[in-house]
Amino acid sequence: MIDPVTLAVIQAGLQQVCDEMDLTFSRAAFSPVIAEADDRSDGIYSARDGSLIAQGARGLPVFVGTMQFSTRHIVERIASGQTLPPEPGDIYIVNDPYLGGTHLMDVRFAMPFYREGQIFCWLSNTGHWPDTGGAVPGGFSASAISAEQEGLRLPPVKLFKRGVMDTELWQVICSNIRVSEQRIGDVKAQASALLVGADRLGQLMDRYSDAAVTEAIAEMRVLAARQMRANIGLIPDGSYRATAIVDSDGVVNEPLTIALTVTKGEAGLTFDFAGTSPPCMGPMNSVRATTLSSVYLAMRHIFPDVPISAGAFEPLTVTGIEGTFLDAQYPRPVSGCAAEVSQRIAEAVFAALVQALPDKVTAAPAGTSGNFGLGGHDPEKGRDYVMYQISGGGYGGNARHDGLSNGCSTIGISKAPPVEIMEQTFPVLYRRYALHEGSGGAGQHRGGFGLDYEIELLRGTARASFVMDHGRTGPQGAQGGRDGAVNRVEILKGDQVIIPDHLSKAQDIALSPGDRVRVRTPGGGGYGDPVSRDPAAIAEDVRLGRYSAAEAYQLWGYSG
Repeated sequence: MIDPVTLAVIQAGLQQVCDEMDLTFSRAAFSPVIAEADDRSDGIYSARDGSLIAQGARGLPVFVGTMQFSTRHIVERIASGQTLPPEPGDIYIVNDPYLGGTHLMDVRFAMPFYREGQIFCWLSNTGHWPDTGGAVPGGFSASAISAEQEGLRLPPVKLFKRGVMDTELWQVICSNIRVSEQRIGDVKAQASALLVGADRLGQLMDRYSDAAVTEAIAEMRVLAARQMRANIGLIPDGSYRATAIVDSDGVVNEPLTIALTVTKGEAGLTFDFAGTSPPCMGPMNSVRATTLSSVYLAMRHIFPDVPISAGAFEPLTVTGIEGTFLDAQYPRPVSGCAAEVSQRIAEAVFAALVQALPDKVTAAPAGTSGNFGLGGHDPEKGRDYVMYQISGGGYGGNARHDGLSNGCSTIGISKAPPVEIMEQTFPVLYRRYALHEGSGGAGQHRGGFGLDYEIELLRGTARASFVMDHGRTGPQGAQGGRDGAVNRVEILKGDQVIIPDHLSKAQDIALSPGDRVRVRTPGGGGYGDPVSRDPAAIAEDVRLGRYSAAEAYQLWGYSG
């Protein structure tokens, strides 16, 4: 049996391999969404069934589940003869949402890692490409009613064969996406990250032996499952119910409901989504892999000490998604699943389990990635462009302190690209970039503040599209706290202010020079009864201009 010290060293070594892949990917990538915003992830997966072995700490948590499902599909399709078998140096590309994916813009690479002529494991990564074709630049088609309108869908195919790119396949891909000439930098970065991972993993195994690493991986899975079960043991027996609301599907202007009952049993936790809205027409459907991954990442937020391994998911059972919009089948559109619906699922988990673990679970965070796509032609540079903007929001308050302001989304560590980089790369000017003050929900500990930004188009013409959420209802408060402020989107054309019919979703909005887009993202929900808030904390918020004196009186009854 492997000794604890060696186990800890190998576990840290596997984590380091993934972290180096993450860094390589970001440092070498061309697109700001990867190079600056870190919308990517890298990991190591089982050769047998694709289950998660290790994932980079700097990767998006939502990929913790989806990447193991997409790798599993590759393994299964190879076994069934649907996909060509691998050889050393091969790298598969896949973005099919219905094969363990998210939305089409999240493009996965997977490479077999060999030891003594046999596949020991798979190295895989995901990067958000700024465009994969479809009806609108950036892929976030708020009015899509089928997957084909969202972009190019790729099953697992070999982009690299024995280390050499398949130029014919690459030409097919480039012929179906916008600004294709810029993607080669991201592709080389994505492939290079896997090669770095293979080199570092080989060094680790040379040092400790294949047998020791194999034993450590098995033990890591057992320990992760044991640790998750120990944490679940802190939850009082019973069932806990909650709901979360999606503004609309982008086509039918009615809200969608996520109904959740979390039940603690002897084997672990069951997350039952019976009663959730049926499949929708628009792009707010979620594929099964993303739904499961959303539950997993929510539990990671609650119990961050549990190591990232497939074992951590073993005590978690998800039921009741069949026949709902959380189990999308082809050709249902899904562009909003990874960045938006996933966060509503996590919000439902938080709202349920804060009842059981009030000292560990927060009120709801902003829960939207603020997907804003802008595509057009820059006459000064003589080229087309696709700009993708993500943004932060407020975190929910908790039992100990106020929520974080302008934090990254629930599903990831992706941060908004620096304003300077965006203005250098695209024909835009950020006229405003500030906190959305006053947006945090009132409570004993208030929610954090969202972001308030305004972008002006400087030259050329462009089309803007949005797939966001929380425009109809704000993030939920907890334990008597109030909801955070809603997401607000405005298109400013001279003196005209246009608010999208679906509030947080719209597509193909024509912009001319001087037109502006303003977005104010949600604040987090408040935690605890507002009347219990420390008067000194209220006074400090008023002094700093976060709330007006009138707002402080209305929300907390504070009169100074």
